[in-house]
Amino acid sequence: MSRLPVIVGFGGYNAAGRSSFHHGFRRIVQESLDAASRQETLAGLAVMMKLVQVVDGQFRSHADQPLTPAEIEARYGAEILAGTLVRRIDKRHLDVDAAHWQKNLTVSGAQFTTLRKHLPEPLPASWTIEALDEQQVRVTLNDSCEFKVDSYRALPVKSAGQLPSGFEPGELYHSHFHPRGLQLAVTGATDALRSTGIDWRTIQDRVQPDEVAVFAGSIMSQLDEYGFGGMLQSRLKGGRVTAKQCPLGLNTMPADFINAYVLGSVGTTGSVTGACATFLYNLQKAAEQIASGKARVALVGNAEAPITPEIIDGYGAMGALATEEGLRKIEGREEVDFQRASRPFGDNCGFTLSESCQFLVLMDDALALELGADIHGAVPDVFINADGFKKSISAPGPGNYLTLAKAVASAVQLVGLDAVRQRSFVHAHGSSTPANRVTESELLDRVAAAFGIEQWPITAVKAFLGHSLATASGDQVIAALGTFRHGLLPGLKTIDRVADDVHRQHLSLETRDRAVADLEVCFINSKGFGGNNATGVLLAPQVVERMLRKRHGDAAFSAWQAKREATRAAAATYDQQALRGQFDILYNFGHDLIDDQQLRFSAEGIQVPGFAQPLLYRRDERYSDML
Repeated sequence: MSRLPVIVGFGGYNAAGRSSFHHGFRRIVQESLDAASRQETLAGLAVMMKLVQVVDGQFRSHADQPLTPAEIEARYGAEILAGTLVRRIDKRHLDVDAAHWQKNLTVSGAQFTTLRKHLPEPLPASWTIEALDEQQVRVTLNDSCEFKVDSYRALPVKSAGQLPSGFEPGELYHSHFHPRGLQLAVTGATDALRSTGIDWRTIQDRVQPDEVAVFAGSIMSQLDEYGFGGMLQSRLKGGRVTAKQCPLGLNTMPADFINAYVLGSVGTTGSVTGACATFLYNLQKAAEQIASGKARVALVGNAEAPITPEIIDGYGAMGALATEEGLRKIEGREEVDFQRASRPFGDNCGFTLSESCQFLVLMDDALALELGADIHGAVPDVFINADGFKKSISAPGPGNYLTLAKAVASAVQLVGLDAVRQRSFVHAHGSSTPANRVTESELLDRVAAAFGIEQWPITAVKAFLGHSLATASGDQVIAALGTFRHGLLPGLKTIDRVADDVHRQHLSLETRDRAVADLEVCFINSKGFGGNNATGVLLAPQVVERMLRKRHGDAAFSAWQAKREATRAAAATYDQQALRGQFDILYNFGHDLIDDQQLRFSAEGIQVPGFAQPLLYRRDERYSDML
């Protein structure tokens, strides 16, 4: 009997703020919320953005005036909205109008003759040429005869999905010399774990040491100055490579940090990368581990921090990113609204990079009931297919047709054809490129026709958050959970209308939020460079509860509901603390270290210090018919 992987916690941070308790989703649909929900989320964002402070649990201005959530919205609402989602790149990342650019110095023969009189022979190897101004070259000879030439250029790409202005994850724990991607991993994993309302030690004590799995990573590695970026730049800059830059730059480090400093896990670990479908690749691995019984609890997610000049240049050189000039042509005016830079299924000119960390906590259904865990959905399957032979490695191919069709067929077997036709929706990849709007809409339209689906609701969260690469489908999953909870499907509000070349005979795309009721399944679709395609099946909480009641019976189901009340209360306490800036990051550097000399082995299993249950060797009957 296959175990059902259920979602018992979720969290992270992206351009919409904190993901747990649907606050990031609320920011996306804030204009469609009731006043109390909207103001609560905006107050939490105001604290994150350092616009207000919290004293003795109460919101106060920096002039020490008490503030209600309604007053926070009235006073700071416009600034909060402007400092979240996709927008012009903040100078905390880089100055897009003056990005550093190394420049070769060229002088005339007469100038060189003059300079040469003042320079030693041979020229010292340590001399450097740095940047000043692109239009003007200034040569200065000082006492040691050094000269510098500095140059800066404006970037054609000026927008990105960034964490809320003023919020720095590295300030929440002792993060010295951690690349930003690892800061995101630690803080995002903490948010997901805290959201469960169950202490991690309680979970850990109920399972064997190897029944925990962690799958997390990043596709671009850690390319800022504290990771691979600094390592690769140091020789050119005349600096020194540190002992941390190489190991901390690895794309597996988000999982490694979570195991070593957040969970203290000795279970299965890894990072499966699949370009823009990476989150779903990791989710498939976690779901399979739980369904097979190899793991009983899994933390799965990704962290990506790609807002650096080098990564922007890389994707920009491919013509993949929305540029200022491209947006100016689309909007037909000189002034560009960078909050509308990402435009899925509308007139667009490229995608928009973003930073994000998103995590899910999964359990098998029996453990979730035993612990009284709150259940937000389930992931019965994720389908992955490649594109086969192709001319361009970045072009789409047939693989995504296979993943989506198989996902829909799978859901039909779980909830029935009528439910899929009437109560399903799609979180599209929606990358905001002219090619994607045609190819993905054709894919969705053809699959809808094959299953008799009319007016299939489609949304694309990249409209608000941008493209977070490895984490992108995690942004989609958590936004889908928000739709299940709040009954709202985000509209494509960054476009004025759907583009003429979008296929939509069987699709429903709206530019405004819409109220939806009783949705039962969401298809999470992702198309990645290189032929990395994935589609995940996400079941709504009410569907999961029906399945649990049938499998475990009324008595066990009622007992779980009773236990769940305490879990929800504990989770709500964390939520209120986090809204007031108390994030309580889990970072256990140097604590509870395991002495491998204290491991105790037997023919039945291993006792690992610090773990309540022994690791018991599993009985393997897979090949019994061959032995």
